[in-house]
Amino acid sequence: MSRIFFAEPLETVATYWRIMRRDGVTLGFTSHNRDLAFSGIIHMAAPGMVPSSIRRSADLASELVEMEGILSHGAITPADLRMGRYDEATIEVGVVDWESLEHAALFAGEVSSVTENGESFEASLQSAKTLFERDLVPRTSPTCRARFCDRDCGLNPARFTHLVRVTAINGETGSISFSGLPAPDMIVGGRLRWIDGPQAGVAMRIMAASGSELTLDRDLAAGLAARDRAEVLESCDHTIATCAARFGNAANFRGEPFMPGNDLLTRYGTGGA
Repeated sequence: MSRIFFAEPLETVATYWRIMRRDGVTLGFTSHNRDLAFSGIIHMAAPGMVPSSIRRSADLASELVEMEGILSHGAITPADLRMGRYDEATIEVGVVDWESLEHAALFAGEVSSVTENGESFEASLQSAKTLFERDLVPRTSPTCRARFCDRDCGLNPARFTHLVRVTAINGETGSISFSGLPAPDMIVGGRLRWIDGPQAGVAMRIMAASGSELTLDRDLAAGLAARDRAEVLESCDHTIATCAARFGNAANFRGEPFMPGNDLLTRYGTGGA
């Protein structure tokens, strides 16, 4: 059923928001003064949510959306925001008739970043039109342009994913020790995703490794305990040498490792014997 909103001088219309996180959690909010349930989602009342104008255009320019008050709702905790649970979350904004529950989406996109500003948080949103701004023509590069274990890389991530368990937590340095880790040079720059504990589902980047001890790019939450499990995906430095020797995958290398670089322009001839 199609509905033209705001065709009448007075209508029973409210704004709604949906936030679909990458860990599978979906949250719904509405500017109405009571909860509204539609499309299988309960949209919690958030009267403090102040919608701004949403600019929609027919060209490929990215659309802009602002919304005040949504990140201050009690269902969105500062701890979850700091953990990165809302990074790259899918966002849908629309209008809903609070009597008939007819609704229409006005904006779709994702959270590009969440920053902390004093006691509040600010989210930057980008619309789905940003996909059209990506350069689809590969540029030459000496290193591989594929992401490790993606479709272009062709490797199976299950071969390079390891189940590890927490053995010790160093509160002073913020590092954490695990059992079952591969060699440090194989995982620095890789990814750790928690299976158990307060940060279950959260992915972190491995910044440094020394023996069984890792340093991650995010703070550890309180309540993390020994024996909590995580998955560690190995890393790749995207060079042809690593691709060929370590992974045996040179046939799928997405780069031009032997193309002359800019240093060729600075060379000059020398007299030979």
